[in-house]
Amino acid sequence: MLERHELEVLLTLAEELHFGRTAERVGITSSRVSQTVKKLERMIGAPLFERTSRQVRLTAIGRQLAADLAPLAAEMNDAVRRAIHAGRGITGELRVGFLSAIAGQLLLKAVAQFSQRHPDCEVHIHETQGHDAVTRLRDGAIDVLITDILIAAQPDVVAGPILMSESRMLAVAATNPLAGQREVSVEALVEHPVIGVPAAMPEAFQHDRNPHSTPSGVPIPHGPRAASFSETLTLVAAGRGVFPVGENVARLYPRPDITYLPFTDAPPIRWGPMWLSTNTTQRVREFVQAAYDTGQTGATPAT
Repeated sequence: MLERHELEVLLTLAEELHFGRTAERVGITSSRVSQTVKKLERMIGAPLFERTSRQVRLTAIGRQLAADLAPLAAEMNDAVRRAIHAGRGITGELRVGFLSAIAGQLLLKAVAQFSQRHPDCEVHIHETQGHDAVTRLRDGAIDVLITDILIAAQPDVVAGPILMSESRMLAVAATNPLAGQREVSVEALVEHPVIGVPAAMPEAFQHDRNPHSTPSGVPIPHGPRAASFSETLTLVAAGRGVFPVGENVARLYPRPDITYLPFTDAPPIRWGPMWLSTNTTQRVREFVQAAYDTGQTGATPAT
């Protein structure tokens, strides 16, 4: 019979078709994923996945098995969750926060799912800024926050799972010579100063948005430092510099004076929940689970 963790590995790999992303989502190593798959294939007596150096694909047997097991896994998880709720109950108040418009959209989906499961728990929603996000967690103003995962790079903060990954783009003034291009490389930043993020932002976030050099080692000039994202876009539109953003910014902040160019070689921006390790309550766990579940069934799955 299948163990629960084996079922989770099988269904996650069937969805992701990537050993690394499966390992990240399940919380184990890629080699453990491979070992689990081999064990299942020995038990079934047939390959479940076709693996090459370039891709992973389901075999016909693997596809049918995943399709048959998915509803059973959902029913099992719901049964376990209902038992936990019946034994413990989720009541009281939960204070949740978001950083940026896209995080707000992810948050609303999670709140709707959480409230449906736990109608007796009152949820309070708050917007926060990057420079004080961790402070608000530490002073108890917020229990859990959905944000760019780099904001969570603190020793007393727990982060994950990844709810969404988005491609990175470069915001440039419509009058910038780059605006006529279809796409851009990180190497192009050597000729265009990058608008600075607030100095109070976490160090990992500053290094990501304001890199000191390109992948080839060429220094990147820095432009003026902005106090807010709105000010960042205004400085970009004024031609004072450029700024890397997620692809959803182009959708949420369209402006005639700004052009958004896809990067050809920049890593994605990842979004997820974060909370204090000392505040890992059952309410927080259930909210994080609700956020993860909406990512699995909603419009913005993690990648």
